Amino acid sequence: MPESGRALISGCVISYQESDRIADCVRSLSFCDEVIVVDSGSTDGTQAIARKLGARVIENLPFPGHRQQKQFAIEQAQHDLVFCLDADERCTGPLQAAVRELLQNGLAADGYQMPRLNHYLGRILKHGLHVPDRKLRLFDRRKGKWGGRNPHDHVEMADGASVERLAAGIEHLSYRDFAHHRRTIDSFSRIAADAMSAEGRRANPFDLLVRPPAVFVKSLLLKLGFLDGWRGFLVATMAAYTDWKKYWRLMRTKRSPAEQGR
Repeated sequence: MPESGRALISGCVISYQESDRIADCVRSLSFCDEVIVVDSGSTDGTQAIARKLGARVIENLPFPGHRQQKQFAIEQAQHDLVFCLDADERCTGPLQAAVRELLQNGLAADGYQMPRLNHYLGRILKHGLHVPDRKLRLFDRRKGKWGGRNPHDHVEMADGASVERLAAGIEHLSYRDFAHHRRTIDSFSRIAADAMSAEGRRANPFDLLVRPPAVFVKSLLLKLGFLDGWRGFLVATMAAYTDWKKYWRLMRTKRSPAEQGR
């Protein structure tokens, strides 16, 4: 039962085939009054593990897209204040303590950003494209919603909504190994290209020749990724490859008859 006078909060997670990671994710949301796991049809035991830990599991198929699935999750919540995580993320101890204090003393903002600590092949990255990787994950769903372009969704707050930052962060166990990184690039580049195509975006050779090297230079040099050693070089290389593959897929996307006639 919630403490008298404390704000009530729902933890919201989306998952698919995350039996090795869902338990730590759900446990890290122990400060929530309920945890909802919206699953996309896992067959590896993800749903059973989440239920055993007390989460309310909802299967939502077919998978509508990352942004849509996360929005669906917060719409199922019992409380307007929500904290959202992916299954490969978890709240650190300091973040859990910070949120508990907010819940007890009262929130001063409609939404809160926090840094994300990205693990890559055994170490937390301290430089590169995704540092600081601030994410807005604690918010009033009446003042915010999930938006952005799949698969890179983000929370969009309403005009006039207030947002503050927390110092404590989220741990992000992005890839199980390098092979998982490559599979994710293949999947995400396809999703991104399809989303861009649906928006009417087109690609040309310029995108393939200029954009990937620019991403590499930004990650490795401008964002000091080289200070992370070989991991920083590898992250920069894979970021450039991701950009190349996204635009390569977009170039190969066939235009609709209506567009061809323009």
